[in-house]
Amino acid sequence: MRKLKTSCLWVFGLAMLMVARPIPVLATTPDPVIEWIGIMNDTVLAGATNPLVTSRVVALVSSSVFDAVNGLEGRYQQIHVMDDPPRHASERAAAIQAAFAMLLKLYPAQSDSLTMHRNASIAALTGGSSQSIAAGVAWGQQVADSIWDWRSTDGFNPPPPPFVGALGLVGMPSAIGVWRPTPLLNAPGAGPQFASMTPWTMKRASQFRPAPPPSLTSATYTTDYNESKIMGVYVNSQRTPDQSDLALFWAGNTPLYWNRIASQISIARNLSFPENAHLFAQLNLAMADAAIACWDAKYRFVFWRPITAIRGGDTDGNDATTGDPNWTPWLDALPPGTPAHPEYPSGHSTVSGAAAFVLETAFGDNTPFTVSSEISLAKTNPRSFSSFSAATAEIADARVFGGIHYRNSCVQGNGVGRAVADYVLSHAMRSDRDHDGNH
Repeated sequence: MRKLKTSCLWVFGLAMLMVARPIPVLATTPDPVIEWIGIMNDTVLAGATNPLVTSRVVALVSSSVFDAVNGLEGRYQQIHVMDDPPRHASERAAAIQAAFAMLLKLYPAQSDSLTMHRNASIAALTGGSSQSIAAGVAWGQQVADSIWDWRSTDGFNPPPPPFVGALGLVGMPSAIGVWRPTPLLNAPGAGPQFASMTPWTMKRASQFRPAPPPSLTSATYTTDYNESKIMGVYVNSQRTPDQSDLALFWAGNTPLYWNRIASQISIARNLSFPENAHLFAQLNLAMADAAIACWDAKYRFVFWRPITAIRGGDTDGNDATTGDPNWTPWLDALPPGTPAHPEYPSGHSTVSGAAAFVLETAFGDNTPFTVSSEISLAKTNPRSFSSFSAATAEIADARVFGGIHYRNSCVQGNGVGRAVADYVLSHAMRSDRDHDGNH
């Protein structure tokens, strides 16, 4: 089995700040989809998987569950697996085995825990014969194996050589404005292979590439530079205590936040088991493609982070951006600080924009919810919101107030994520009626 590779070094420092036992998604589990979304959450956290790689993990798990359930239900277009399922197979057993099998491939070191959960889930099934359950298990395994084989050639492995950005341009004028490794770890760029990975639904990684970041002498850049410099600094900031706290709160694993949010709302709305399989596949494929679209832009534009820009502010040709060679971002409170990849656009805002679009399409924007963070330093935990748009607006604030992004990067990222999600909803897992042109 192939070991999951984590491509961003900052996750190890972050993992040290996680709560010892993640807040469970729910106290009781109405169906195997919700149950295994919770198990996936705990497995990813235990594996210290960074948010970028998690976007691939959640798509692998949810696509396997969806194709296993929908292959038996036949309500929607399949994602990948077109094989004929066994007759009279248990859909719930198929969902359990598909999720278990994929997580086991990704996290073989957690085999004992995953097997314990799988056996308990199968044992709890009622209303089906042992033959039906066995057939469902076999079908779920077949689907997970097929999805794994398919995505094993998506470009995730092997990882490319280390990316160092402007370090290869030292002494050249073009190094101004170009990303390079940042403190605290000064690690090479994380996940450059995601920039050219095969998308799940999009035609190509660059399909929703945004316009370039603003020029260093533009009014937009000047405004954003000074906001990040003032509001995102570690000490003597103009942030309120809550603004400092929300920056810490949202510094966790982006796809997992949205899976926890979707789980909570699904339970409140009493979604059925097949509806959950469909919803979480839409959510997680949209976030996975949004991450690919974001990384395409990041490694196309290779824009510098605030810590580099502000420390070198006197070199950018803009008289309105005063440099500070000792400037440090607030998110240095969570070592190792600034994420190790180019700034534009914001990955958190891009992936969250995609997730919010899927959920507001399903439930309406003005849907209240409460969400927890795995970051134990966050004093207000959980946080509550009156809408999905309120949450994505706060996420943009969090990245600016954390000192790791500019405002425009968050706005543009949110737009890219929403465009990707709209495309996924329009082109994948559609019902037969939608496929016939009635969408």
